[in-house]
Amino acid sequence: MRNSDYFRNKKITVVGLARSGLACANLLYSLGADVSVTDKQDNAATCANALKLESAQIKFELGVHTQAFIKGKDLVVVSPGVSNESLPLKWAQEFKVPVIAEIELSWIACSTPNIIAVTGTNGKTTVTTLIGRVLEAAGKRVFTCGNIGNPFCGEVEKIAVGDFVALEVSSFQLEKIETFRPKIALLLNFSRNHLDRYKDMQDYLRAKKRIFMNQDKSDYLVLNKNDQTLKSLDKESKAKIVYFSESPDINPNQAAVLAVGEILGISKEIIYRVFAEFKGVQHRLEFVAEIGGVRFFNDSKATTVDSAVWALQNMSSPVVLIAGGREKGNDYNTILNLAVQKVKEAVVIGEAALQIRDAFLKFFPVEKAGTLPEAVNIAYKKAVPGDCVLFSPMCKSFDMFSDYEERGRVFKQAVQELIKNGA
Repeated sequence: MRNSDYFRNKKITVVGLARSGLACANLLYSLGADVSVTDKQDNAATCANALKLESAQIKFELGVHTQAFIKGKDLVVVSPGVSNESLPLKWAQEFKVPVIAEIELSWIACSTPNIIAVTGTNGKTTVTTLIGRVLEAAGKRVFTCGNIGNPFCGEVEKIAVGDFVALEVSSFQLEKIETFRPKIALLLNFSRNHLDRYKDMQDYLRAKKRIFMNQDKSDYLVLNKNDQTLKSLDKESKAKIVYFSESPDINPNQAAVLAVGEILGISKEIIYRVFAEFKGVQHRLEFVAEIGGVRFFNDSKATTVDSAVWALQNMSSPVVLIAGGREKGNDYNTILNLAVQKVKEAVVIGEAALQIRDAFLKFFPVEKAGTLPEAVNIAYKKAVPGDCVLFSPMCKSFDMFSDYEERGRVFKQAVQELIKNGA
């Protein structure tokens, strides 16, 4: 690894003990740091991860944050889901302890400069996955990281100098970078999102733009030519600008991947073969089952209205929509023009249920459910043969689930229960 002694003997606290926090803590321990972990949640998931810490020397606290875990530390590493208003980050500022993101830690230790970082409001997981597949098909050794599988820091120790990293990057992670510098940075699109965290759209855009802040003329910035907000960023970057644009033959996600392939000198034949073989990613418009002529689709990854719009655009049958979760500043009215054409009824769940219901109720029937399995049962009763039940939440998962993956698994389990019970 690069800079293998950088963290040695430093007192470092990791905030958050979900998947990325666990990987951070274990990596730092292996690099010789004095590691502590703090998480305000004390539940089955955090307790399970505490058991996966590689050493009893890694101190941790669950269900509470205390100043002792921040004061006197050399560094704080923050997990992406942690709010900027959380106590550990406020204390870090008070005690003048530097704070970095997990991807900054990984970048400092990573042996290869061949980082392809992907951000945007929608499509990050699909594009990152496709880039990884294209690189593999071209004979490259690649690690696909981020909100897919392992966090970046969970793979760093395995990555060699000539390897590639296809990295999904969120705006939350980019807020706390200092030196992170991808060889190729992609900005896929930009639309309303995360206004529960950012004061306005410009604030959200500033976070996204940090993906190219350390690039120079030897690097590449790939921008969506059809997104007016992103197209204008060419004047702010020192990197070589490459544009992508959808066409009748390829969608925007594929166009972005094609642009990366061309930068890397990978033949179109290889890239198009990967496109043809690609069956999609889990929890993104994933076909689950057909029961009594009703098809069920798991789109738990759809945490924005735009993502749900994309899902509805791909539905050719009447839709019973299941939506809801934790509100994030969405404007649900923006889906209505399409929803009135595609959706026959809706079932809403979670903290945003009433807000979504109020937006939809004038246009089609809406029923509120207490749990996701209950919503699946209600939706199936409303559907008739030839319909589809689409779970496309448009919201964050954290009101009821640990992440979108758990939420998607619960949806699929509920569908399987319908089959088991002879629905």
